[in-house]
Amino acid sequence: MPNSSKHNSSNLHFLNHTLDNGLEIIAEVNPEAFSLSLGYFVKTGSRDETPDIAGVSHFLEHMMFKGTQRRSSVDVNRELDELGSQSNAYTSEEQTVYYISILPENQLHALDLLSDMMRPTLREDDFVTEKQVILEEIAMYDDQPPYGAMERLSEEFFGSHPLATRVLGTKESVTDLSAQAMREYHAARYAPNNLCLVATGAVDFDQLIRDAQRLTEHWSPSSSKRILSLPKPSSKQIQLIHPPATQQYTIEYAPGPGYLDENRYVSRVLATILGDDSGSRLFWELVDNGLADTAVCFTSEFQDCGIFGAYLACAPDQQIENWGILQKILADAKNSPIDEKELELAKNKICAGLILASERPSNRLFSVGNAWTIRHTYEPVGPASDHYRNVTLDQVQHAFEQLSARTRVSVSVGPET
Repeated sequence: MPNSSKHNSSNLHFLNHTLDNGLEIIAEVNPEAFSLSLGYFVKTGSRDETPDIAGVSHFLEHMMFKGTQRRSSVDVNRELDELGSQSNAYTSEEQTVYYISILPENQLHALDLLSDMMRPTLREDDFVTEKQVILEEIAMYDDQPPYGAMERLSEEFFGSHPLATRVLGTKESVTDLSAQAMREYHAARYAPNNLCLVATGAVDFDQLIRDAQRLTEHWSPSSSKRILSLPKPSSKQIQLIHPPATQQYTIEYAPGPGYLDENRYVSRVLATILGDDSGSRLFWELVDNGLADTAVCFTSEFQDCGIFGAYLACAPDQQIENWGILQKILADAKNSPIDEKELELAKNKICAGLILASERPSNRLFSVGNAWTIRHTYEPVGPASDHYRNVTLDQVQHAFEQLSARTRVSVSVGPET
């Protein structure tokens, strides 16, 4: 087929093809695999919503399992069980993903089911019923640690930027959302030119193209676009009170590199050295000593920006002292520079995780799908590991030194004391 291309890496083959309606189909074919995974990656999430429909992407994810013109909701779930598959879906700030892991002989059945689900009926009675489920989910989430602190932090950090929108939406926005608004959003965002069909493992790619062409030929493209911009946070500290809490939870965001910035590898290595959940500086200073239950650094990347974050959970009466220790560690680049041993340990930990995860087609589905939908690149495990192997001590130390001047936004929530 004229739009197909092929790249070799060991025994893996990467192939891609674009249908006339704009649907991209990509696959990492592994002839030695015994299973395969399929997924529709929809380039839509909470950042693509307006305030009046906040939460619609996540709500719509639920509705995709409620039936189509060819299948009832019972049929959808029964067929998922009959396939003997592992299947699920999730919504984030930038994408919604529907995926399934199956045996190779079930490729067509799984593709037919997933493709059919992409065109749900969105019936009014299902919408009303599921709205109550979403509202209960919002309430339940607010009752779980860290009690909405991350959502509030995103709102404060991103401000007027689209990434401030909560993935679940708010009680008010979901309550006011109409089925018609959801239908319009679906028509715009679930267009074939805004989707990518991803397959990994024991894939019959030529058959996948032929079947996808037949199953999606009636899908119409749209002109939906995503607006990219840089947030402009200003340093601030927010204190929230949640009387039922037994611990104090403090989360901090600072600007970091995004998905398109090569410095993201340096930032991830630095976060591993300073605040991985085991064997890091924060672990030895706060967790291993019994001062805190959790003390970690983390990174989050988006298309246009990123986050370098920190998270602390500890007894309320120890929060001030522990947070001071955490901040001192993050600001101590001059007195406690990164050494070669720390750098190599972090690289080994990250690369080992990549290799271990790659042994399952279901794990590769997300690595391959995310890289293609966000950066339009394909990276086998080897080259992906090389990005971390090539990080130098000077790069990590420079990033460490920059932390002392970072813009910091934090939210702390705990019991009233």
